[in-house]
Amino acid sequence: MACKNCKTKPVIKLPNSNVQLCKNDFIKYFERKVAKTIGKYKLIEKGDYVGVAASGGKDSTSLLYILNILAKKNNFKIIGIAIDEGIKGYRDFTLKDLKEFCKKNKINLKIYSFKDEFKSTLDKLVKKERPCTICGVLRRALLNKKSKELKINKLATGHNLDDESQSVLMNYFRRNIKLSARLGPITGVVKDERFIKRIKPLYFLTEKETSTYAFIKGFIGEYITCPYEVDSYRASVRDMLNDFEEKYPGTKYNVISSFLEILPLLKNKKIAAIKSCKECGEPSSQDICQACKLVKKI
Repeated sequence: MACKNCKTKPVIKLPNSNVQLCKNDFIKYFERKVAKTIGKYKLIEKGDYVGVAASGGKDSTSLLYILNILAKKNNFKIIGIAIDEGIKGYRDFTLKDLKEFCKKNKINLKIYSFKDEFKSTLDKLVKKERPCTICGVLRRALLNKKSKELKINKLATGHNLDDESQSVLMNYFRRNIKLSARLGPITGVVKDERFIKRIKPLYFLTEKETSTYAFIKGFIGEYITCPYEVDSYRASVRDMLNDFEEKYPGTKYNVISSFLEILPLLKNKKIAAIKSCKECGEPSSQDICQACKLVKKI
């Protein structure tokens, strides 16, 4: 079966359809879909200064590349922001690729580390707590803090449709429905200047589509995964969803479509006022934020 548009050899069959696209048409499709998501949900507007949470992986590198192109055409600025958690044999490799990519594409890049901010690396901290818990809490806290220091007004992340569908199900399984209210193409429930608004331009693109785009564009060489990902809760949900998607195509898309229908109801629920952490001054739903509690514990 040939490419839908030009009848040449296809490189991918699009999820949820029988449409196949060649290399050039797929690139156009992918970039148009990102631009369409940004426009539909007003993720980025003229004059915005957007931080892009980058790791050197396929998702964030693809996002960084596309936003760099769009920034020049649509009068907004971007900057790459990377967090070095201190994962030997993993993060040092991805950051090396990220530095080379940003230099080649003339993108300003800032790198911050757990070691400088929290006086320890993730490799040392995992001895006292689950790695994904530590990483998630401390990364979010550090990204928000440094984004404010850089005076950006939006933070773009490389979360795709697979990531979001996993998060939705994880919150259901853990009975954390309140947390789901924070999800969506634009994250958060309450507008607060202490929180940098987070946006997800890759929201409606699958893992397969993003991987294909990154491979075609030459953004990824040897594919490596985080060594702590193997036994994580998310990895188990991911594998389950992938199995369902293989047997019942469209499962992931249906999870997200159904979720977006109820998201307005979740966001309209009354929530507690946002406080300032007594330890670090960062925004928190409690007197002491999760990051400070975690640092004190470990």
